[in-house]
Amino acid sequence: MLEFAVFTFGMLASFVLSGLGRNKKARRANPPMLHYMGLVLMGFSGALGVMLLGYAAALAVGA
Repeated sequence: MLEFAVFTFGMLASFVLSGLGRNKKARRANPPMLHYMGLVLMGFSGALGVMLLGYAAALAVGA
């Protein structure tokens, strides 16, 4: 199950980043859905990073 989630997240991130890069190169505005999906992926990545950092800190303290 984790492998599927990681694969799906990677594919979505790849799609969003390639779309943003292609639009930047062509000097076009990004579609709102692409922009919002990028924000969601960025927020999810940040939240997951903070949660994993907290988990590592809890393990280091011995809680």
